[in-house]
Amino acid sequence: MFEGLARLADRRGKSVVIAAVILSIAAGALGAGVADRLDPYAADDPATESVEAADRLERAGYRETGVVVLVDDVDVDSAAGRERVQALSERIRADEDVAGVESFYTTASRDFVSRDGGSTYLAVQLAPTGDDEIQDAGERISAALEDRPGVTVDGSAVAQQQANEQVEHDLRTAELYAFPILFLLSLLFFRSLVAAALPLLVGGLTIVSAMLMLSVASELGSISIFALNLVIGLGLGLSIDYSLFIVSRYREEIAKTGPGLEAMRRTMATAGRTVLFSSLTVAGAIASLLVFPQRFLYSMGVGGSLVALIAAAVALIVLPAILALLGTRVNAFAPTFLRRRAERDARPAEHGFWYRLSRLVMRIPGRIAVASAAFLIALGIPFFSVEFTSVDAQVLPDSASANQVDDALRAEFPPFRDTPIQLAVGGGLEQAERVARDAERLPGVAEVRPPVELEGGNSVVEVISSNPPLSEASEELVADLRALEGDALTAGFTSGFVDLKDSLADHLPLMLAIVVAVTLVVLFTFTGSLVLPVKQILMNLLGLSAVFGILVLIFQDGRLEGLLGYTSQGALEATQPLFLFVVAFGLSTDYGVFLLSRIKEAHDGRAPNADAVAIGLERVGRIATAAAVLFAVAIGAFVTSEMVFIKQLGLGTALAVLIDATIVRALLVPSLMEMLGKWNWWAPKPLQRIHARLRLGEA
Repeated sequence: MFEGLARLADRRGKSVVIAAVILSIAAGALGAGVADRLDPYAADDPATESVEAADRLERAGYRETGVVVLVDDVDVDSAAGRERVQALSERIRADEDVAGVESFYTTASRDFVSRDGGSTYLAVQLAPTGDDEIQDAGERISAALEDRPGVTVDGSAVAQQQANEQVEHDLRTAELYAFPILFLLSLLFFRSLVAAALPLLVGGLTIVSAMLMLSVASELGSISIFALNLVIGLGLGLSIDYSLFIVSRYREEIAKTGPGLEAMRRTMATAGRTVLFSSLTVAGAIASLLVFPQRFLYSMGVGGSLVALIAAAVALIVLPAILALLGTRVNAFAPTFLRRRAERDARPAEHGFWYRLSRLVMRIPGRIAVASAAFLIALGIPFFSVEFTSVDAQVLPDSASANQVDDALRAEFPPFRDTPIQLAVGGGLEQAERVARDAERLPGVAEVRPPVELEGGNSVVEVISSNPPLSEASEELVADLRALEGDALTAGFTSGFVDLKDSLADHLPLMLAIVVAVTLVVLFTFTGSLVLPVKQILMNLLGLSAVFGILVLIFQDGRLEGLLGYTSQGALEATQPLFLFVVAFGLSTDYGVFLLSRIKEAHDGRAPNADAVAIGLERVGRIATAAAVLFAVAIGAFVTSEMVFIKQLGLGTALAVLIDATIVRALLVPSLMEMLGKWNWWAPKPLQRIHARLRLGEA
């Protein structure tokens, strides 16, 4: 395989580059506007009670409030106030997708009036049920009211539309910050202007190709718009990593033999092989998210696994063709001081910072291993106090109208009236009245609204909790309501959150099994050792525990709010730890493969264990650290996002790769490999024979 790729690059390099340009232009044209074809966040499991109850209510004709219109500076008890609010109601009802508008005047409920009597709101029910139609209706209502002073619009329909717009804005902001920094760092790490342009070129090809694949995937199923963040950040980061590894190895080889087929063969048999296995670990780990039924998570699984494989394909096919065409010109346009460093890098010797560091670590391996592990465990301790939350209007920036209205409803109106727990009751109105009476007696109930009869013998009972919708007390109320006698199912925001956590817990073991299995199989195939994959898994878990602990300290406890520009929700978004786990686990294994490839190469060259570790770390330490820094910039740029859980994703992934490239790779790897000695390369005899038959060792 790698021999064929080398020959393709050497003999058909120009054709490959021309084909890549044509395909990228086509992909860019076909994948343009992909954001408009993607769906909102969505974390529902179709198999849960809350979804079943919502579907039953929807079929029976019930419609939740999709839009909330806040009206300030109005006296509802005055004739002028009545005229103003009714005029707004008529304007809203003019939209064909509006099923109903509730207000103080239609219900006579003081819940629609603020505590100071100066504000009121309208609750708008929408007829359509599809995400796109709901968002379109919310956007039309917002546009119809934007010229009315003192009127602000919120609701799930508006929040979804504003979240989509915010994602696109955040992507542009992240790119604006990331690309100049990445180019300057690439110039420093790649040592020449020509070489520094290559990773951005590979990243661009990867991203436009992934956008096209997301467009195709969106036609086959529902894909969340938040997959865009992952595709761009991960695609750019992996492209830089793979480019750095291949370009660095190619420079080594042309310094030995000059440009040509032999240099390309050696590059592809070593660095190319490493990139292939690295991409498989990342893609396999992220693909484990496909076991979750939640749209947000499986969309991330689709986008992440696709972009990892596409990045590897571009790095293994297009990049070698460009290098073959460039030859020694890959070092062109390099300042003098960088040219001298590039020449030293191309002839790695058995000395230098990383060589000396590994030798120092291996003199006292036990103490270094214990100290490093203890430090990472200490950082991870805060994760034991983690609390979880879900995505609502509060994740939007303060400038978003959905956030503003949500704040006003929480602070100025009787609380939690806009987030009732809905009971879908079968058996007729009499049964619903009996369920409502039983619900009134439960602890934590602020109000039970009279049952409303729907179609097909169904009814809805709305229960208002005395506590915030995502609080433990409201979750207990959902459990009590589900224990009531009668044909009653619970729906609503709180019920959905309870079911989300249960669904995540139910699917978590399978996800973990897939991640572990992929790591064991790929790393065993790569190294022929059973010990190294197990050690890799344990080191990944140590690094991830530290990252999770830091995220709790920052985002849950509300530290660095001013610096990072966010308002703490007092918890982490429930899906983020799972998503971050698979991404960071895959990336940590990715960097582990980079290092193990050079250690194994030295070991296969008959170097003693300690020498192989030192030589491998010296030859890949600078590259792995540079790759980690570049990746941290590419994905860490999402810290500039104005949505708090996207900040968590950006910062968490950046921390994971930096911790892995420093504490884990520089300290834990050499110390543990020194302690294990020859056992690093152990595998049972049957597995050794299987590995030998696979013939996947380096040439």
